[in-house]
Amino acid sequence: MRKLSGAASLAAATAVLALVVPGGTSAAQVITPQPNLKTLVAQAKVLENQINSLSEQYDGLRIQLNRAKANSKIAEQAASRGQAALAVGQEAIAQLAAANYINSGLDPTFAALTAGDPSQFLSQASAMDEINQSSGVKVSTLSNKVTQALRDKETADQQAAAVHSLETQMDAKKKIIEAKIDKVNSAAMSQAMAVFKQTGSYPDIQIPTANTVGGQALQQALSRRGDPYVWAAAGPGEFDCSGLVMWAFAQEGISLPHYTGAQWNSGMHVARNDLEPGDLVFFGADISHVGIYVGDGLMVDAPNTGAVVRVEPLFSDYVGAVRIA
Repeated sequence: MRKLSGAASLAAATAVLALVVPGGTSAAQVITPQPNLKTLVAQAKVLENQINSLSEQYDGLRIQLNRAKANSKIAEQAASRGQAALAVGQEAIAQLAAANYINSGLDPTFAALTAGDPSQFLSQASAMDEINQSSGVKVSTLSNKVTQALRDKETADQQAAAVHSLETQMDAKKKIIEAKIDKVNSAAMSQAMAVFKQTGSYPDIQIPTANTVGGQALQQALSRRGDPYVWAAAGPGEFDCSGLVMWAFAQEGISLPHYTGAQWNSGMHVARNDLEPGDLVFFGADISHVGIYVGDGLMVDAPNTGAVVRVEPLFSDYVGAVRIA
Protein backbone atom coordinates (compact mmCIF):
# COMPACT_ATOMS: atom_id res chain seq x y z
CA MET A 1 0.00 0.00 0.00
CA ARG A 2 0.79 3.43 0.11
CA LYS A 3 3.56 4.96 -1.82
CA LEU A 4 2.51 7.05 -4.73
CA SER A 5 4.07 7.06 -8.18
CA GLY A 6 6.28 9.84 -9.30
CA ALA A 7 9.22 11.73 -7.91
CA ALA A 8 7.13 14.85 -7.47
CA SER A 9 8.61 18.08 -6.42
CA LEU A 10 6.20 19.22 -3.75
CA ALA A 11 8.12 22.32 -2.86
CA ALA A 12 6.82 24.18 -5.90
CA ALA A 13 3.21 23.09 -5.38
CA THR A 14 0.66 25.75 -4.52
CA ALA A 15 -2.38 25.42 -2.29
CA VAL A 16 -5.05 23.18 -3.75
CA LEU A 17 -7.97 25.08 -2.36
CA ALA A 18 -8.06 28.87 -2.44
CA LEU A 19 -9.46 30.67 0.54
CA VAL A 20 -12.91 31.95 -0.13
CA VAL A 21 -14.28 34.76 2.01
CA PRO A 22 -18.11 34.75 1.93
CA GLY A 23 -19.88 37.97 1.10
CA GLY A 24 -20.18 40.25 4.09
CA THR A 25 -17.30 38.53 5.90
CA SER A 26 -13.97 40.31 6.23
CA ALA A 27 -10.68 38.56 5.58
CA ALA A 28 -9.73 39.25 9.18
CA GLN A 29 -12.44 36.84 10.29
CA VAL A 30 -10.76 33.89 8.54
CA ILE A 31 -8.62 32.33 11.26
CA THR A 32 -7.30 29.02 9.90
CA PRO A 33 -5.95 28.84 6.31
CA GLN A 34 -6.67 25.80 4.16
CA PRO A 35 -3.84 23.22 4.20
CA ASN A 36 -1.54 23.34 1.22
CA LEU A 37 -0.83 20.54 -1.22
CA LYS A 38 2.14 19.16 0.67
CA THR A 39 0.15 18.92 3.90
CA LEU A 40 -2.85 17.30 2.22
CA VAL A 41 -0.70 14.74 0.44
CA ALA A 42 1.08 13.88 3.70
CA GLN A 43 -2.25 13.47 5.49
CA ALA A 44 -3.61 11.29 2.68
CA LYS A 45 -0.53 9.05 2.72
CA VAL A 46 -0.85 8.57 6.49
CA LEU A 47 -4.52 7.63 6.07
CA GLU A 48 -3.69 5.26 3.22
CA ASN A 49 -1.07 3.52 5.35
CA GLN A 50 -3.64 3.12 8.10
CA ILE A 51 -6.25 1.81 5.66
CA ASN A 52 -3.87 -0.78 4.27
CA SER A 53 -2.86 -1.97 7.72
CA LEU A 54 -6.48 -2.16 8.88
CA SER A 55 -7.48 -3.91 5.66
CA GLU A 56 -4.92 -6.64 6.21
CA GLN A 57 -6.07 -7.01 9.82
CA TYR A 58 -9.61 -7.37 8.45
CA ASP A 59 -8.44 -10.06 6.01
CA GLY A 60 -6.77 -11.89 8.90
CA LEU A 61 -9.96 -11.76 10.92
CA ARG A 62 -11.88 -13.09 7.93
CA ILE A 63 -9.61 -16.15 7.81
CA GLN A 64 -10.14 -16.68 11.54
CA LEU A 65 -13.90 -16.29 11.06
CA ASN A 66 -14.04 -18.92 8.32
CA ARG A 67 -12.10 -21.31 10.56
CA ALA A 68 -14.34 -20.53 13.55
CA LYS A 69 -17.47 -21.13 11.47
CA ALA A 70 -16.13 -24.51 10.35
CA ASN A 71 -15.28 -25.45 13.93
CA SER A 72 -18.68 -24.25 15.09
CA LYS A 73 -20.41 -26.45 12.53
CA ILE A 74 -18.39 -29.49 13.62
CA ALA A 75 -19.18 -28.77 17.29
CA GLU A 76 -22.89 -28.38 16.54
CA GLN A 77 -22.92 -31.71 14.70
CA ALA A 78 -21.15 -33.41 17.63
CA ALA A 79 -23.62 -31.89 20.08
CA SER A 80 -26.51 -33.08 17.93
CA ARG A 81 -25.13 -36.62 17.86
CA GLY A 82 -24.66 -36.49 21.63
CA GLN A 83 -28.23 -35.40 22.16
CA ALA A 84 -29.47 -38.19 19.91
CA ALA A 85 -27.46 -40.79 21.85
CA LEU A 86 -28.72 -39.31 25.10
CA ALA A 87 -32.31 -39.56 23.91
CA VAL A 88 -31.85 -43.27 23.13
CA GLY A 89 -30.43 -43.90 26.60
CA GLN A 90 -33.18 -41.94 28.31
CA GLU A 91 -35.75 -43.95 26.41
CA ALA A 92 -34.21 -47.13 27.80
CA ILE A 93 -34.44 -45.70 31.32
CA ALA A 94 -38.04 -44.66 30.69
CA GLN A 95 -38.94 -48.21 29.68
CA LEU A 96 -37.28 -49.54 32.82
CA ALA A 97 -39.20 -46.97 34.87
CA ALA A 98 -42.48 -48.11 33.30
CA ALA A 99 -41.76 -51.73 34.15
CA ASN A 100 -40.84 -50.72 37.68
CA TYR A 101 -44.08 -48.76 38.02
CA ILE A 102 -46.16 -51.73 36.91
CA ASN A 103 -44.49 -53.95 39.47
CA SER A 104 -44.20 -51.68 42.47
CA GLY A 105 -45.02 -48.08 41.66
CA LEU A 106 -42.73 -45.39 40.30
CA ASP A 107 -39.44 -45.20 42.16
CA PRO A 108 -38.45 -41.53 42.78
CA THR A 109 -34.99 -42.27 41.41
CA PHE A 110 -36.51 -43.02 38.01
CA ALA A 111 -38.35 -39.71 38.06
CA ALA A 112 -35.04 -37.90 38.44
CA LEU A 113 -33.41 -39.89 35.67
CA THR A 114 -36.21 -39.22 33.20
CA ALA A 115 -36.65 -35.53 34.02
CA GLY A 116 -34.84 -34.48 30.82
CA ASP A 117 -32.30 -32.22 32.55
CA PRO A 118 -28.77 -33.62 31.90
CA SER A 119 -27.30 -31.71 34.85
CA GLN A 120 -29.94 -33.16 37.18
CA PHE A 121 -29.29 -36.60 35.73
CA LEU A 122 -25.60 -36.41 36.59
CA SER A 123 -26.37 -35.37 40.15
CA GLN A 124 -28.17 -38.66 40.78
CA ALA A 125 -25.04 -40.81 41.19
CA SER A 126 -26.42 -42.77 44.11
CA ALA A 127 -29.65 -43.43 42.24
CA MET A 128 -27.73 -44.79 39.26
CA ASP A 129 -25.71 -47.10 41.49
CA GLU A 130 -28.90 -48.38 43.09
CA ILE A 131 -30.53 -49.08 39.74
CA ASN A 132 -27.39 -50.72 38.37
CA GLN A 133 -27.40 -53.12 41.33
CA SER A 134 -31.11 -53.80 41.35
CA SER A 135 -31.85 -54.06 37.63
CA GLY A 136 -28.63 -54.89 35.85
CA VAL A 137 -29.16 -51.90 33.54
CA LYS A 138 -25.88 -50.09 32.90
CA VAL A 139 -27.03 -46.59 33.76
CA SER A 140 -23.37 -45.60 34.04
CA THR A 141 -23.15 -45.95 30.26
CA LEU A 142 -25.92 -43.41 29.91
CA SER A 143 -24.13 -41.20 32.42
CA ASN A 144 -21.09 -41.14 30.14
CA LYS A 145 -23.30 -40.15 27.22
CA VAL A 146 -24.81 -37.34 29.24
CA THR A 147 -21.36 -36.07 30.22
CA GLN A 148 -20.19 -36.10 26.62
CA ALA A 149 -23.35 -34.40 25.41
CA LEU A 150 -22.83 -31.61 27.93
CA ARG A 151 -19.23 -31.19 26.83
CA ASP A 152 -20.22 -31.10 23.17
CA LYS A 153 -22.88 -28.50 23.91
CA GLU A 154 -20.38 -26.36 25.82
CA THR A 155 -17.90 -26.58 22.93
CA ALA A 156 -20.60 -25.64 20.44
CA ASP A 157 -21.57 -22.63 22.56
CA GLN A 158 -17.93 -21.54 22.78
CA GLN A 159 -17.46 -21.79 19.03
CA ALA A 160 -20.66 -19.84 18.40
CA ALA A 161 -19.40 -17.14 20.78
CA ALA A 162 -16.07 -17.03 18.91
CA VAL A 163 -17.89 -16.53 15.62
CA HIS A 164 -19.96 -13.72 17.10
CA SER A 165 -16.86 -12.04 18.57
CA LEU A 166 -15.00 -12.16 15.24
CA GLU A 167 -18.00 -10.81 13.36
CA THR A 168 -18.23 -7.94 15.86
CA GLN A 169 -14.52 -7.16 15.46
CA MET A 170 -14.80 -7.24 11.67
CA ASP A 171 -17.81 -4.95 11.69
CA ALA A 172 -15.97 -2.43 13.88
CA LYS A 173 -12.84 -2.65 11.71
CA LYS A 174 -14.93 -2.15 8.57
CA LYS A 175 -16.51 1.02 9.95
CA ILE A 176 -13.09 2.47 10.81
CA ILE A 177 -11.75 1.63 7.35
CA GLU A 178 -14.74 3.16 5.59
CA ALA A 179 -14.45 6.34 7.67
CA LYS A 180 -10.78 6.71 6.72
CA ILE A 181 -11.58 6.03 3.06
CA ASP A 182 -14.20 8.79 3.20
CA LYS A 183 -11.50 11.18 4.44
CA VAL A 184 -9.10 10.19 1.66
CA ASN A 185 -11.90 10.67 -0.87
CA SER A 186 -12.85 14.09 0.48
CA ALA A 187 -12.85 16.89 -2.07
CA ALA A 188 -9.68 18.55 -0.73
CA MET A 189 -7.59 15.37 -0.56
CA SER A 190 -8.86 14.03 -3.87
CA GLN A 191 -7.84 17.24 -5.60
CA ALA A 192 -4.46 17.23 -3.88
CA MET A 193 -3.76 13.62 -4.86
CA ALA A 194 -4.84 14.27 -8.45
CA VAL A 195 -2.28 17.06 -8.71
CA PHE A 196 0.41 14.96 -7.05
CA LYS A 197 -0.13 11.94 -9.30
CA GLN A 198 0.24 14.02 -12.46
CA THR A 199 3.91 14.65 -11.69
CA GLY A 200 5.25 11.39 -13.09
CA SER A 201 4.79 7.68 -13.68
CA TYR A 202 6.93 4.58 -13.78
CA PRO A 203 7.74 2.66 -16.95
CA ASP A 204 5.38 0.13 -18.46
CA ILE A 205 7.97 -2.63 -18.33
CA GLN A 206 8.05 -5.85 -20.28
CA ILE A 207 9.42 -9.11 -18.91
CA PRO A 208 10.57 -12.22 -20.79
CA THR A 209 8.57 -15.43 -20.85
CA ALA A 210 8.69 -16.93 -17.37
CA ASN A 211 9.38 -20.59 -16.58
CA THR A 212 8.74 -20.43 -12.83
CA VAL A 213 5.43 -20.38 -11.00
CA GLY A 214 6.31 -16.98 -9.54
CA GLY A 215 7.24 -15.59 -12.93
CA GLN A 216 4.01 -16.80 -14.47
CA ALA A 217 2.02 -15.34 -11.57
CA LEU A 218 3.88 -12.06 -12.12
CA GLN A 219 2.67 -12.01 -15.71
CA GLN A 220 -0.87 -12.57 -14.49
CA ALA A 221 -0.55 -9.66 -12.06
CA LEU A 222 0.88 -7.40 -14.77
CA SER A 223 -2.17 -8.15 -16.89
CA ARG A 224 -4.31 -6.40 -14.25
CA ARG A 225 -2.49 -3.04 -14.47
CA GLY A 226 -5.03 -0.26 -14.38
CA ASP A 227 -7.56 -2.18 -12.31
CA PRO A 228 -8.65 -0.24 -9.21
CA TYR A 229 -7.59 -0.83 -5.62
CA VAL A 230 -10.57 -1.80 -3.46
CA TRP A 231 -9.96 -2.96 0.09
CA ALA A 232 -10.77 -6.62 0.76
CA ALA A 233 -11.13 -7.29 -3.00
CA ALA A 234 -9.43 -10.20 -4.76
CA GLY A 235 -10.38 -9.84 -8.42
CA PRO A 236 -11.05 -10.35 -11.09
CA GLY A 237 -11.41 -6.61 -11.76
CA GLU A 238 -10.45 -4.95 -8.47
CA PHE A 239 -7.93 -5.82 -5.77
CA ASP A 240 -6.29 -4.98 -2.51
CA CYS A 241 -2.59 -5.81 -2.17
CA SER A 242 -2.85 -9.38 -0.85
CA GLY A 243 -5.90 -9.96 -3.04
CA LEU A 244 -3.84 -9.26 -6.18
CA VAL A 245 -1.16 -11.73 -5.06
CA MET A 246 -3.76 -14.37 -4.21
CA TRP A 247 -5.52 -13.93 -7.57
CA ALA A 248 -2.30 -13.98 -9.62
CA PHE A 249 -1.07 -17.24 -8.09
CA ALA A 250 -4.54 -18.79 -8.25
CA GLN A 251 -4.36 -18.45 -12.03
CA GLU A 252 -1.36 -20.79 -11.86
CA GLY A 253 -3.09 -23.31 -9.59
CA ILE A 254 -1.46 -22.09 -6.37
CA SER A 255 -3.83 -21.34 -3.46
CA LEU A 256 -2.65 -18.55 -1.15
CA PRO A 257 -4.55 -16.98 1.74
CA HIS A 258 -5.99 -13.49 1.35
CA TYR A 259 -3.83 -11.99 4.08
CA THR A 260 -0.30 -10.59 4.02
CA GLY A 261 0.54 -12.13 7.40
CA ALA A 262 -0.31 -15.61 6.10
CA GLN A 263 1.35 -15.04 2.70
CA TRP A 264 4.54 -14.14 4.56
CA ASN A 265 4.59 -17.74 5.83
CA SER A 266 3.53 -19.40 2.57
CA GLY A 267 6.93 -19.95 0.96
CA MET A 268 10.71 -19.83 1.28
CA HIS A 269 12.21 -16.57 2.55
CA VAL A 270 14.91 -15.14 0.29
CA ALA A 271 17.50 -12.40 0.79
CA ARG A 272 17.00 -9.08 -0.93
CA ASN A 273 20.07 -9.51 -3.13
CA ASP A 274 18.66 -12.87 -4.31
CA LEU A 275 15.31 -11.50 -5.46
CA GLU A 276 13.88 -12.94 -8.68
CA PRO A 277 10.85 -11.89 -10.75
CA GLY A 278 7.76 -13.39 -9.14
CA ASP A 279 8.99 -13.27 -5.54
CA LEU A 280 6.61 -11.72 -3.02
CA VAL A 281 7.98 -8.56 -1.41
CA PHE A 282 6.63 -7.32 1.92
CA PHE A 283 6.58 -3.93 3.59
CA GLY A 284 5.71 -2.30 6.91
CA ALA A 285 6.62 -3.26 10.46
CA ASP A 286 3.29 -5.09 10.72
CA ILE A 287 3.69 -6.64 7.23
CA SER A 288 0.76 -4.58 5.98
CA HIS A 289 1.63 -4.52 2.27
CA VAL A 290 2.76 -7.01 -0.37
CA GLY A 291 3.71 -6.79 -4.04
CA ILE A 292 5.24 -9.09 -6.66
CA TYR A 293 8.84 -8.37 -7.63
CA VAL A 294 9.39 -7.44 -11.27
CA GLY A 295 13.14 -6.80 -11.31
CA ASP A 296 15.43 -3.75 -11.27
CA GLY A 297 14.02 -2.64 -7.92
CA LEU A 298 10.42 -2.56 -9.21
CA MET A 299 7.28 -4.43 -8.21
CA VAL A 300 3.68 -4.69 -9.34
CA ASP A 301 1.11 -4.09 -6.63
CA ALA A 302 -2.31 -2.74 -5.72
CA PRO A 303 -1.12 0.27 -3.69
CA ASN A 304 -3.93 2.14 -1.98
CA THR A 305 -7.40 3.64 -2.10
CA GLY A 306 -7.90 5.74 -5.22
CA ALA A 307 -4.97 4.09 -7.03
CA VAL A 308 -4.76 1.26 -9.56
CA VAL A 309 -2.65 -1.85 -9.97
CA ARG A 310 0.68 -0.59 -11.28
CA VAL A 311 4.45 -1.03 -11.45
CA GLU A 312 6.48 1.08 -9.01
CA PRO A 313 9.72 0.99 -7.00
CA LEU A 314 10.03 -1.09 -3.84
CA PHE A 315 9.03 0.92 -0.78
CA SER A 316 11.56 2.11 1.77
CA ASP A 317 10.01 0.06 4.62
CA TYR A 318 10.91 -3.25 2.95
CA VAL A 319 10.92 -6.15 5.45
CA GLY A 320 11.61 -9.23 3.35
CA ALA A 321 10.64 -11.51 0.48
CA VAL A 322 9.12 -14.95 -0.02
CA ARG A 323 9.45 -17.28 -3.00
CA ILE A 324 6.46 -19.50 -3.80
CA ALA A 325 7.69 -22.82 -5.20
